[in-house]
Amino acid sequence: MLLLTYVNKLGVIYVSIKYAILGLLSWKPSTGYELKKIFQDSSIMYWSGNNNQIYKALIHLQDEGFVTSETQHQESLPSKKIYTITDEGISELKEWLISSPEAPEFKKPFLVQLAWSDLLSNQELNELLTKYENETKMQLILHQEKKRRGINIPNRTAREILLWDMISENILSSYRNELEWVGKIRQELFENEIIEERMNMNHQINEIENQKYIELFSCADPLNTEQDALDLVALCGDYETNLLMVHASALSDDFFKLKTGIAGKILQKFINYHVKVSAIIPDDKVEKGKFKDMILEANRGNHFRVFQSKAEAEKWLLNE
Repeated sequence: MLLLTYVNKLGVIYVSIKYAILGLLSWKPSTGYELKKIFQDSSIMYWSGNNNQIYKALIHLQDEGFVTSETQHQESLPSKKIYTITDEGISELKEWLISSPEAPEFKKPFLVQLAWSDLLSNQELNELLTKYENETKMQLILHQEKKRRGINIPNRTAREILLWDMISENILSSYRNELEWVGKIRQELFENEIIEERMNMNHQINEIENQKYIELFSCADPLNTEQDALDLVALCGDYETNLLMVHASALSDDFFKLKTGIAGKILQKFINYHVKVSAIIPDDKVEKGKFKDMILEANRGNHFRVFQSKAEAEKWLLNE
């Protein structure tokens, strides 16, 4: 029975990526590495795995006559194998496209976790909901950014553009509905309860020429952990923006000491979730130790930069 289950799972894995690969190759010829990158960056291609599984799927597709490959030699670089869909591959893809779609799946591990959460106190249950809410908000802002960037989205016809746009909207609406559902749970459970807020952040929302950003002035507990960064990512999700301005007063003293590693960890979280951050930090803090070197390096990039004035920070933040 275990062996049969394993074989079936392998079959599911192959089928799930077979038509995804054929679809991508119908758009443009690609290498195995390029296909892997598209899978990683896409909000639609939900399959995850390693390079070996992609290459195995490509070998199967080639054996079936659905794709061909050509080795391209490059000067001073390794040769690369480019895969192209065949007429038989197009026919196979079309046959799958007109087949009966599968019903949507609603298997969410969090629901099992929530089912037994009556064992928790109100405070603990609220913290559980907050963690799930934050994760959902972070996914929402991540997919919003992917949609905005429009990477690896074919746009050969107006109809194709519309279809992919509606697919993105389907994903985003799922996250929005999930957040609304969490809000309803909290309202029903804690309507007459006072639950302590997870973080007291002194901030405001600024909007200039249809661009919106969050300006963080200070925190009850200055930013000092990766979780603090995730809380800010979640706050960005609340206001549907990926632009954040942070004043030095919101940062802990340890943030300015590179040996603690705090600055690097916090900034990496912002990068992971595509939150663009400008910081207003006075010279006396920038000059301390090796922190200045880190600032000089960061100011060459497009994710995080340090400025002396709000006007400069805002100009860079709103500049696409």
